[in-house]
Amino acid sequence: MESCQFQQIKNFMSSTTIFYILNAVIIFNFLLSRILEYLNQSYSKSELPSELSSFYDAEKYKKSQQYHKESDRLGMWAEVISFIVMISFLWLNGFAWLNNILEPHFTNKIILALIYFGVLSIGSSIISLPFGIYSTYVIEEKYGFNKTTVRTYIMDKIKGILLSIVLGGGLGYLFLWLIISIGPNFWIYAWGLGILITLFLQMFYTSLIVPIFNKLSPLPAGELRDKIETYARSVNFPLTNVMIINGSKRSTKANAYFTGFGKGKKIVLYDTLIEKHSNEELVSILAHEVGHYKKKHIILSMILSWLQMGFMVWLLSRFIFSDTLSAALGVNHLAIHINLIVFSILFEPISLITGILMNILSRKNEYEADEFAVKTSDKPAFVKALINLSVDNLSNLKPHPSYVFFHYSHPTLLQRIGAIEKVEL
Repeated sequence: MESCQFQQIKNFMSSTTIFYILNAVIIFNFLLSRILEYLNQSYSKSELPSELSSFYDAEKYKKSQQYHKESDRLGMWAEVISFIVMISFLWLNGFAWLNNILEPHFTNKIILALIYFGVLSIGSSIISLPFGIYSTYVIEEKYGFNKTTVRTYIMDKIKGILLSIVLGGGLGYLFLWLIISIGPNFWIYAWGLGILITLFLQMFYTSLIVPIFNKLSPLPAGELRDKIETYARSVNFPLTNVMIINGSKRSTKANAYFTGFGKGKKIVLYDTLIEKHSNEELVSILAHEVGHYKKKHIILSMILSWLQMGFMVWLLSRFIFSDTLSAALGVNHLAIHINLIVFSILFEPISLITGILMNILSRKNEYEADEFAVKTSDKPAFVKALINLSVDNLSNLKPHPSYVFFHYSHPTLLQRIGAIEKVEL
């Protein structure tokens, strides 16, 4: 019954209908992005708002506004170029044209698909490269953030390409093999594979992938480590690894994150974070990360991501073998790689909805982790750390509520401080 219903849907949708739906999705996403950016830019005031006067002085606020203005302008041009290229590629049958060039040379469908995606990836990288260079060496440099040498930038690109070929190519081959070899029930095995991969990355990403790009070292013995270990014991947190990452190799911006399970748990502090914050502030930041662990946020988020993944590959299995999808991009026979492109575009409205829901959950989790931090560490130090992080990174402290709703995984600084003030110790 289920397969019959999907067959009726596929029969109802002609290739022409799907083609116009693809255009509608792309245009909608572009317009939504532009509207949100416009609202966000219009919402910011040229003069320092009174509620921000305790964080920013007038000169620093002006610098922040100018930084976001220049970054947003660059982002707008990158989106416009990407939109024009995508729409042009659709209307000029670019996807079919590339397929017709490659197909005669590769009899193996999996290899054909990997080469096809590789060419598209190279094209996309070429288009985005000037924007990345300008962002790093003009905007980030102008506002004192950039520390990336040309050699580091080039090596990052080379390492990223090699990693994509080895890991991305290997996993892509396995995924395509499951589709072609198993048929419609491939989604069960693909889902299981996806779960294993996310578990592996959660446990070993920091140990295996991060060192390819950055140097990791244990936090040395001293006052800071003593304070961290004392705090960990006070909240019964089995702390085994506190690592420092040389984020200053690329930027002056600071961050911290939690990764791993069981004995493999790690808390990673950027060296720029340690340079700019007192020991009390650093302990409170760590307390926030411990809060995510204690509140089971990491496990919950992972389970929800698995459910999303399962739904996506199940839905993909309903449509991946439809030659109508291939025809929508001008290919007159079933081509799995073409169908993957069509599906990825058609799935974007669902991704938008799930992304909004995940952001809502994430913002709730941040409030809970903040509450845990202020209850178990130094409340004033934590508030000061949040303010310094936002101000030092020239964050937009007053974004438009609609922009926050769609894009922010964290509450704004003002929202977080307002919630912290209500916490009873």
